[in-house]
Amino acid sequence: MKTKSVSRPEIQTKPRVNVVTLGCSKNVYDSEVLMGQLKGNSFDVVHEAERVASDDIIVINTCGFIDNAKQESIDTILQYSELKEQGKVGKVIVTGCLSERYKPELEAEIANVDSWFGTNDLQNLLSSVGANYKHELIGERLLTTPKHFAYFKIAEGCNRPCSFCAIPLMRGKHLSTPMEQLVKDAQALAKNGAKELILIAQDLTYYGLDLYGKRNLDELLRRLSDVNGIEWIRLQYAYPSGFPMEILDVMNERENICKYMDMPLQHISDNMLRSMRRGTTKQKTIDLVNQIRNKVPGIAMRTTLITGYPGETEQDFEEMAEWVEETKFDRLGCFTYSHEEKTHAYSLVDDVPEEVKQDRADAIMEIQQGISFDKNQEKIGRTFKVLVDKKDGDYFVGRTEFDSPEVDNEVLIDASQDYATIGGYVNVQVDTAEDFDLYGHIVK
Repeated sequence: MKTKSVSRPEIQTKPRVNVVTLGCSKNVYDSEVLMGQLKGNSFDVVHEAERVASDDIIVINTCGFIDNAKQESIDTILQYSELKEQGKVGKVIVTGCLSERYKPELEAEIANVDSWFGTNDLQNLLSSVGANYKHELIGERLLTTPKHFAYFKIAEGCNRPCSFCAIPLMRGKHLSTPMEQLVKDAQALAKNGAKELILIAQDLTYYGLDLYGKRNLDELLRRLSDVNGIEWIRLQYAYPSGFPMEILDVMNERENICKYMDMPLQHISDNMLRSMRRGTTKQKTIDLVNQIRNKVPGIAMRTTLITGYPGETEQDFEEMAEWVEETKFDRLGCFTYSHEEKTHAYSLVDDVPEEVKQDRADAIMEIQQGISFDKNQEKIGRTFKVLVDKKDGDYFVGRTEFDSPEVDNEVLIDASQDYATIGGYVNVQVDTAEDFDLYGHIVK
C-alpha cells in the first residue's frame, strides 16, 4: 500500500537585526527597549556587531544634539547605505533624534535607506520589519551594558526653555513614567542581576509634575531603594532651577543612593545664564552648590559647561574659569557651543570663532585636570567600595559610588596581585593616583 508524501512547509527564517547606537545614555536605553521587543518577536538581535551579513537588517539609532554628534550619525548612515549598495547588508533603517529632526532633508539626500523613524515611532519601526509591539514586554530590555548596571530612564522629553537646546524639538514635552511601572522595571532588572541603576532623563528633577502635580523624585527614590538587590542608585541630569532639596534628605537616609549628583550648569556669567534662559543667576547657582554640599557632606558633584555661546566675551569666559577654579567640581565636562536651527539661540549671531570656542573649552578642562589630580591625591591611603565593571589587560577596572560609567574616574586593580569578580563589589585601598584614575589593591 502506497503512502502519500506530505510536503513540509518551508520554514521562514527571520533576518538578523544589528542595532547601532549613537549618542547619549538615553539612546542606549531606547535601543535596549527596541532590542527587547525584537527578541520577544523571535528575531536574532545583536548590538553593534563587528561583522555584518548580506541579509542583516541594520537599525541605526541616531543622535542629533550638536554638530559633532550629527556628523557622526550621518557618517554612520552613509557607511551602512554604501554596504547596502554593495549587497553586504539587507536593509538599512534609521531612527532616533537626527531622523526625528531632519527626516525630509535626510530622505532627499540619502537614497539607500529603507525607512526613517523618529524618537516615538517604535511601533511603526517594529511593524516595518514584520514584528508586533508587545505590551506585555513593557519594561523588558536587552541590556547592552554589563548586566550589573543599567541606565534607567524615568521620563521622556523636556519642558525647559533653554535657548541652545534642541532636545524638546526631538523628544517632545516632559512625560514621566508612572512610579508603579518604574518599580516593576527595577525589580525585573534586579532579578536579572542588576546592582546599580543609573537614573536618566532630560531633567530628573521635573519628575512627577505632569502625573502627580508635584515634584516626586524623592518618593520615587525611596521606592526604588527598597527594591531587593539594588545596591547603588545614581542620579544624572538634574536641573538647577527649582531643584527639589528633599531628594538630598533621601540621599542621606538611604545607603544605596550614591552621594553623586550630575547637574549640568552650562555657565556662571549672569549675561550668559540670562541669554541661555536657564532661569537662574550666578549667585543662586553658587548658593545651590554650597547647599547641596553642606546638606550631603562628601557628595561628588559633576557638571557640564558650554564655551563660545553667542555673545560670550573674554570677561564672561574668565568669570567662568575663575568660578571653576574656586568651586572645584569633582567631575566636569565641557562642550563648545553648537548653533542649532529652530532653537531660541539660533536668532543670535554665532559670533565666537570655532578656534576660540575650542581654546576656551581646553582651558576649562586643563583647570579641571589639576583639580581632579589634587582630589585624587587626597584619596591615597583611603579605602573605597568599588563595583568591578570589567577586566582590561592586566587590570580589573571598577568604579566608586562617586563615578558614573564612561564619563568619570576609574579604579584599576592589578590582576596579577588580586582577583575580582566582574559585577561584584570589593573594598579597594588606593595606593597611587593620576589625574583621572586611581590604582589600588583589594583589602578584606
